[in-house]
Amino acid sequence: MPRYDFRCRECGDTFELSRPMSESDTPADCPRGHGDTVRLLSTVAVGGRAAAPAPSGGGGCCGGGCCS
Repeated sequence: MPRYDFRCRECGDTFELSRPMSESDTPADCPRGHGDTVRLLSTVAVGGRAAAPAPSGGGGCCGGGCCS
C-alpha cells in the first residue's frame, strides 16, 4: 500500500499515512488533531543495477546476415 506524506499547516508537523491510491487525495487529520493539512509531493528512489545488454549478431535470419 502506498505511503503519503502530509504536513499540518497549523503546527508544521509532517506525518506519513498508508492508504490505497484511490484515497490519495482524501484529506488527512494531523496526529495532534488539526484538520488543516496538505499532501506533500514525494519522490521515490530506486536503487540497483541495470542488466547487461544481450549480445547482438550471430546466427538466425535477423542477426546473421542471411536475409537478402
